[in-house]
Amino acid sequence: MADKEKAKKQVPLRLSASLYEEIARWAEDDFRSVNGQIEFLLTEAVRRRKRAKEKDV
Repeated sequence: MADKEKAKKQVPLRLSASLYEEIARWAEDDFRSVNGQIEFLLTEAVRRRKRAKEKDV
């Protein structure tokens, strides 16, 4: 894995309290931290978008 992929960027993120609580419950169900759950969800969204673009081409 490239060093660039291993490096983590810190991003300030503001969420509503209700959204945070939903993500926290989801993270607990998946045995992840809230941060880990957000990263997982964003990674999945990017993968799906890439797949959708590949199908369009």
